[in-house]
Amino acid sequence: MSKLFFLFLASCFIWLNVNAQAKEVTITTKRNKDGSINLIANKSAPGNYTIALNLNSISNTSEIANPIFNIRSDGDNFLTLYPNDKDQDISLSYTYKFVLGRLNPKINPNFLYTLPYADGKKTRVTTRSPIVANIISFYTMQADTVVAVRKGTVVKVADLYDDDNNNFESKRKNNSLIIEHEDGTLATYQGLKKGFLVKLGQIVFPGQALGVNNISDDGYFFVLNISYLKAVEVINKRGEKLNGNMYGTIKPYFNTKESANSFLRFSEYYSSAITPEIIQKEMTKKEIRNLGKK
Repeated sequence: MSKLFFLFLASCFIWLNVNAQAKEVTITTKRNKDGSINLIANKSAPGNYTIALNLNSISNTSEIANPIFNIRSDGDNFLTLYPNDKDQDISLSYTYKFVLGRLNPKINPNFLYTLPYADGKKTRVTTRSPIVANIISFYTMQADTVVAVRKGTVVKVADLYDDDNNNFESKRKNNSLIIEHEDGTLATYQGLKKGFLVKLGQIVFPGQALGVNNISDDGYFFVLNISYLKAVEVINKRGEKLNGNMYGTIKPYFNTKESANSFLRFSEYYSSAITPEIIQKEMTKKEIRNLGKK
């Protein structure tokens, strides 16, 4: 296994967490005539986000039992506070943190994914990692197009770096994208060449081209992991950080020519099998009709 693979693994979750604090989500407050206060999330990026409020002080209103909120769309009024004494204003001081994803989504652990290369293409997989479990590296002998393994929405794009070389140090900066699935899981495709074939906010389907894999010291490859938000780091009143390990991973089942439903094994070769049933599995009726017109 190439040492380059381990470097990608180390950066997978760093990229998820660090990028969550660009200002994709901000909070504004609105005071109403009845003395209540609305907290409104302004979201500039696609996908679900989770907000964690850290309350510095609060008075003339009830304590917030669970200061964790899912934000689905721009303008979400995610919390309304009502005054205990209507003749007095509510006093509120807070900071907040937000991260990509829905907290503890209802995941289908048996969902069947397709391989990330076109139907019939062969790939060698590496699935063992001492750093992060369930991250998979897909190798090909020649540069090849990477395709979506499941329907979803492109929620993160980092298509920044020219990296058509085999310089180990240059791989510390690499191109990545994240696709959010219907059940709240997040597919991270990391280590692609510059020049993605999809854009932020686009809905993609199984088998749809995303970009091209990149050169390594033993072929061409990229790294895939399927994760979900399992906890949100919150600072309590004593300044202690809680739930620091925010993302968990799942071990996905894949449909291949060799097996219709199985886990991938270390250093084995597999051939992609993208069937109409897999492509249409999560499509709406309108999407299926439009597919027939193409």
